[in-house]
Amino acid sequence: MAEVKLENICKTYKEGTQAVKNVSCIIEDQEFVVLVGPSGCGKTTALRMIAGLEEITSGTLFIDGDEVNDLPPSKRQISMVFQNYALYPHMTAFGNMAFGLKIQNTPKAEIAERVNEAAKILNITEILNKKPRKMSGGQRQRIAIGRAIVRHPKVFLFDEPLSNLDAKLRGQMRIELAKLHQKLKATIIYVTHDQVEAMTLADKIIVMNQGEIMQIASPMEIFQNPQNKFVAEFIGSPKMNFISGTIQKKKNQFLFQNENIQIDLSALDLKSIQKYSGKEVDLGFRSEDVYADSNDLNNWFSLEVNVVARELLGNEKLVYGDFNGSDVIAKFRSEYEEKLNQVVRFFVNLDKIYLFDRTSGDRIY
Repeated sequence: MAEVKLENICKTYKEGTQAVKNVSCIIEDQEFVVLVGPSGCGKTTALRMIAGLEEITSGTLFIDGDEVNDLPPSKRQISMVFQNYALYPHMTAFGNMAFGLKIQNTPKAEIAERVNEAAKILNITEILNKKPRKMSGGQRQRIAIGRAIVRHPKVFLFDEPLSNLDAKLRGQMRIELAKLHQKLKATIIYVTHDQVEAMTLADKIIVMNQGEIMQIASPMEIFQNPQNKFVAEFIGSPKMNFISGTIQKKKNQFLFQNENIQIDLSALDLKSIQKYSGKEVDLGFRSEDVYADSNDLNNWFSLEVNVVARELLGNEKLVYGDFNGSDVIAKFRSEYEEKLNQVVRFFVNLDKIYLFDRTSGDRIY
C-alpha cells in the first residue's frame, strides 16, 4: 500500500467556480481516512483528482512518493468504488470482478486466483455465478468492492458507496468495511456526507466545507475538540446546541449573557476568553451534557425550555425544547417523564461548554 500526499491542491472550473481551495493533507500508509462534509463541499472533487478523473488546476499530488499529477488513472495504481456500483448487467459476479484483469491480459489462472481470494474475503463465493439482477444491494456492493480488490491497488478510493442502501444494510456494510480494512491493511480514502459513517470507520477524519479543510483529526478528537463552529455542528448526532450572546466583564467576573439568560463563566479558564469581552459569541453544548437535575454536576447553569417534541430511542430519548427561539436538545434516560408544551428546566454541565466567535466561527474556548 502507499502514502497519499496532497500539497496545495486546487480545482477551478472554466466558469470560475473554485471547488477545492488549497487542500493539503497526508494519508498515511494503511490508514483509513474519511473525507466528510455537506453536499458541494469539494470532497468528491478532491477524491476524483486523486483518482485522475478530474484535472488538478494547481498543487501537487503524490502517491507512494511519486508525483502523479500528469499520470492517467490506469497508471496510478488505485481502485475506485463508486456510489452506483457500475456493474455490467450481462456478466456474472465473477465476470464483473475479472473484467479489469482481462483487459490487462492477466493470465486466466491468476484471474481465477485473485477473484476467488477476493470472494472469500467478502463472503460472496456462493454468488460468483449470479448476475446483478439476482443480487441484493449489499451483494452488488460487495461485487463492486471485489472488483477493486482483485487489482491489488496501492490505494482504495470509495465515493459514498453505501448511500444507495437502506439503513439496516448500511449499518451492516459499515462493519464489513471496517473488517475489510483490517484484513487488507489497505490505504483507504472514503468520501461520505454521513458523519456516522465517518465516526464509525475512520482512523482520521478530514472535515471539508466550501472547498476547504476545516479540521483533520481522529474521530474522538474531532468530536471532543472541534476547531470551529462548523465542525462542532456537523459532527455529532444529534447536533450541538447553540445559544447566541455576548461576553461581558463585570469587575473580575466574566459573564455570557443575552436578553434571556446570564451565565457566570468564573469557573472556566478566563485567559482564553477575556480578550472577547464585549464581543458576540455562540455558546455550544451537546445533548448528552444536559441533565434533568443538578445532583451530579459541580458547575452548571439551567434553562427553562418548552418541550416541543420527543424521540424515543429505546433506553434513551431525545427531548426537544424551545428556549426563547433557540432549539435545545437533551438526551435523557427513557424513564424521564415530560409532556408536550410543558415548561421544564434543563441543567447544563458548565465544564462541557464550547464558545465560538460569532463572526469567524473559530472556537475560543
